[in-house]
Amino acid sequence: MATPAQAQELLDRCDTTIELNARQLCDVELLSVGAFSPLEGFMNRETYDGVVENMRLPSSNLLFGLPIVMDVSQARDDIRPGKQVGLLWQGKPVAVMEVNDRWVPNKPKETKLCYGTSSLEHPGVQMVAMERQHEYIGGSVTGIELPTRDFLCQTPLQVRESLPANADVVAFQCRNPIHRAHFELFMRALDAPNVNEHGNGRIVLVHPTCGPTQADDIPGDVRYQTYEVLKAEVNNPDVQWAYLPYSMHMAGPREAIQHMMLRKNYGCTHFIIGRDMAGSKSCLDGEDFYGPYDAQEFAVKHSEELGMKTVPSLNLVYTAEADYITADEANEKGYKPVKLSGTEFRRKLRAGEDIPEWFAFKSVVEVLRKHV
Repeated sequence: MATPAQAQELLDRCDTTIELNARQLCDVELLSVGAFSPLEGFMNRETYDGVVENMRLPSSNLLFGLPIVMDVSQARDDIRPGKQVGLLWQGKPVAVMEVNDRWVPNKPKETKLCYGTSSLEHPGVQMVAMERQHEYIGGSVTGIELPTRDFLCQTPLQVRESLPANADVVAFQCRNPIHRAHFELFMRALDAPNVNEHGNGRIVLVHPTCGPTQADDIPGDVRYQTYEVLKAEVNNPDVQWAYLPYSMHMAGPREAIQHMMLRKNYGCTHFIIGRDMAGSKSCLDGEDFYGPYDAQEFAVKHSEELGMKTVPSLNLVYTAEADYITADEANEKGYKPVKLSGTEFRRKLRAGEDIPEWFAFKSVVEVLRKHV
């Protein structure tokens, strides 16, 4: 981030401006605060190609899950290498970009390698092919002022300074409201065999993404409200909360790597890999694009190189006899899992019907009833 004096000097030298959309704003903010470290700006073509083709930064050979790019319209011929561009959000400058490259990307190749498919039935492919402009530009980014949001997003430095020294920090990533099964999952992760092995303490960092996701997901500001009421209700010293201004790609295994990299920069030592993490379904037939354990297996494969330990999420089910237990344990004891589908949950919300507390926290349900 620039000092006020540096910021004014940078703005005075700008040749033109770009008004950011919500997805671009997330990337600019994360670049500005060092969350995408070691990146210092949007990727140039060489770096983009290296990440797309090999999932690595060419300059260092470090793993990097997905390309971080700035897209521009063909019509913006005023934006080219050597130009300095002010990046605006709702008319206010948030960063300055020094452009050093401009090219036409091979989007079919990008989507096929990063998302595992180039089908427009995939929401991430739709974003790349239909939302992003025709060309990409690369260059360094210097933050001017963090955007004003409905939810406070602490920087990586602020989060790291707030964490207990030397303790294991288990990151829980989510993009939806947290229900009872999620809560049970991340609380039990604190007792995983590879957590707190040296007795220095442990804590879970609930770190939801509050940027754009799939079109049918609950809006970020509403998700934020559900997290805040749950944080107050839980009030557990073993649970810390922070919010991430990240735009989801629904890229499955490659996005799992992206999330682990990000959380390492925020001071985490462990990462909970959920079933079908960052997965998505076809918008036409509902078929899954990834297997239920593809992201888990991919993350475990690369965890040592990333310097992050993985905590696979338990397959928990609710039973009337024993509350939440693993599916294997329920099967061994002959307990029948009680289920409530997402479709039925949403129907009950709209109809004002009671929602069982084994499924969802009352405080979260109250927020959702007001907005969904």
